[in-house]
Amino acid sequence: MATFLYKLGRSAFRRRRLVALLWVALLAVAGIGAATAPVATSSSFSIPGTEAQRAFDLLEERFPGAGADGATARVVFQAPEGQKMTDPAHKAVVEETVAALKSGSDQIVSVTDPYTGQAVSQNGSTAYVSVAYKVNAMELTDETREALTQAGHNAQGKGLTVEVGGDALQTMPETGSGEIVGVVIAGIVLVLTFGSLVAAGLPLLTAIIGVGIGVSSITALASVLDLGSTTSTLAMMIGLAVGIDYALFIVSRYRAELAEGREKEDAAGRAVGTAGSAVVFAGLTVVIALVGLAVVNIPMLTKMGFAAAGTVVIAVLIALTLIPALLGFAGDKVIGRKQRKAAKAGTVGSAKNEKPNGGTRWARFVIRRPVMVLLIGVLGLGAIALPAASLEMGLPDDGVKPTSTTERRAYDALSDGFGPGFNGPLLVVVDGDKATADRAVSTIKGLEGWAAVTPATPNKAGDAAMITVVPKDRPSSGATETLVHDIRNATGDDVLVTGATAMNIDFSQKMNDALVPYLALVVGLAFLLLTVVFRSILVPLKAALGFLLSVVAALGAVVAVFQWGWLGSLFGVEQTGPIMSMMPIFMVGVVFGLAMDYEVFLVTRMREAYVHGERPGEAIVTGFRHSARVVTAAAVIMIAVFSGFIGMTDQMIKMIGFGLAVAVLFDAFVVRMAIVPAVLALLGHKAWWLPKWLDRILPNVDVEGEGLAKDAPADGASGAKPDLVKV
Repeated sequence: MATFLYKLGRSAFRRRRLVALLWVALLAVAGIGAATAPVATSSSFSIPGTEAQRAFDLLEERFPGAGADGATARVVFQAPEGQKMTDPAHKAVVEETVAALKSGSDQIVSVTDPYTGQAVSQNGSTAYVSVAYKVNAMELTDETREALTQAGHNAQGKGLTVEVGGDALQTMPETGSGEIVGVVIAGIVLVLTFGSLVAAGLPLLTAIIGVGIGVSSITALASVLDLGSTTSTLAMMIGLAVGIDYALFIVSRYRAELAEGREKEDAAGRAVGTAGSAVVFAGLTVVIALVGLAVVNIPMLTKMGFAAAGTVVIAVLIALTLIPALLGFAGDKVIGRKQRKAAKAGTVGSAKNEKPNGGTRWARFVIRRPVMVLLIGVLGLGAIALPAASLEMGLPDDGVKPTSTTERRAYDALSDGFGPGFNGPLLVVVDGDKATADRAVSTIKGLEGWAAVTPATPNKAGDAAMITVVPKDRPSSGATETLVHDIRNATGDDVLVTGATAMNIDFSQKMNDALVPYLALVVGLAFLLLTVVFRSILVPLKAALGFLLSVVAALGAVVAVFQWGWLGSLFGVEQTGPIMSMMPIFMVGVVFGLAMDYEVFLVTRMREAYVHGERPGEAIVTGFRHSARVVTAAAVIMIAVFSGFIGMTDQMIKMIGFGLAVAVLFDAFVVRMAIVPAVLALLGHKAWWLPKWLDRILPNVDVEGEGLAKDAPADGASGAKPDLVKV
């Protein structure tokens, strides 16, 4: 592989105008396709194989036009202290609001009058208007949302406190500011790492081009492949992350080859042949992790995973072709001014003449005290991971939003006036006649944990009915989950429980059930892949165990902050609650890919030095001397990118940003920089052991570039055959 990639890198460098033109043309075609494609709507959210989904399907079949999966809203009215919502003046305001809502949008299915729908609290202080829509929240038009909020504002100025809640106000979070902050910090880190604006700009430029092509392609194909408006979110996040990483490693290796005295074209070829091989396998691990999301069997997640995987493939191809082409255009400017002066003075040469850098000094420290470093790293992450044992999964609702939002205030007003269960009513669907529905109502009333059970509402054909059950406790509580299971167990197969609360419970259960198979698939395939790359059993095993340790520690930190509230005010967490149910799998998929990036780039350089004759300890030092600074820069960039999302008001985005940032922090700086060299130092030669029978079976992909010694021309500046041991 190294030989093939070496030739590819030289060819891209030599034909740089053609290569750059092809990528620009591809970006233009994708952009035109995105601009002319129909606007993407939100693809329907479904959870195949769950009772909640079967109930929704039955509702759509038996209650056509009812908008079973449509958005909902509640306009909550509170009378001034000492007054009641049944007072004539207040009643007139509510009825005026009901009329305004009914005429405000053609996307509305129904608007319920609180005075005829039993939606006035017992003490008369609170009332609410329920609004049901034909489409889900992401498909609501701006005019529809404006009509909803305007109706609330109009009533607000007439002596009542009015708040609006429900998923009808849900919009795609604006993440642009977080991404901009991340890119700016990435640029600063790259300039500090390379000492050259040109070298720093190349990874940013190519990452933006790759993300542009990937996201534009997703937008262009959205209508054809039923890709929702959220599909590109993960693709953008991961594409930006790996795009910067992969380009960073290629450019860094190119500069190292130039420092060894090689001519530019040969240096570009060798950079792609060596670091490019690591890019290919690192990219494969990320693709495996993202495509593996299909195991969960939730169409939305599967599409997001495949879309993000496609963007990663684009990032790999750009690193292998566009980067060497742009290096050809950059010339000497890719080297910092100090390095150029040193080169002219003849003071740049073999690594033996270089002063020990931070990576070298750290590696030597770890080699001298491997047991101490290993114990501190493992015990430290283990302690941080302890809160993960108390992990409670669910989907955050309006109750975890900041108190400054109208959704949160509406949530609190409903809880105060009607009880916390009114924020998450259960919808029970009966597949049968009126007698079956009445029996279901009677059975449910014999259970514990409910606050209200409405009479059954049959459909026109009389072969199905709907029952609304209001739990006593809040939607995300364990008591509400118990009530859902009790109803399902007490009633027959012809009675199904659904609604947003039941959907969240089923979604969480499905994600929980899929976690172990997903882990087994991703870690298993990556183990095989890394065995081929490193030609070792213990190195891939160590990589997988280290990754699991960092992910569990990151989950522990998420639980401590978002579920327990530790340091919550520091991160803007106003209300604790369950951890988003897709968080563990999401973190496994994203962090595994990035963790294997750092593992491959760091350990491949050690393996390269070991294969070329260095002793195990020397190989560790060599790997850190060449790669530690670049891996550190890549990790800092990723932490900055993910941390930019912590400042968002949306609790889910905040949680994702925090979780990914601390996971990269733990994995890059504790696992890869401390535990990995400590373990390798303790193992010595055994780290690179591979059974002979397995060595014969496995393909030799030559990631270390051994084939370059005989296939590449000896065109270094000295005219002698390149000394690969120094590379």
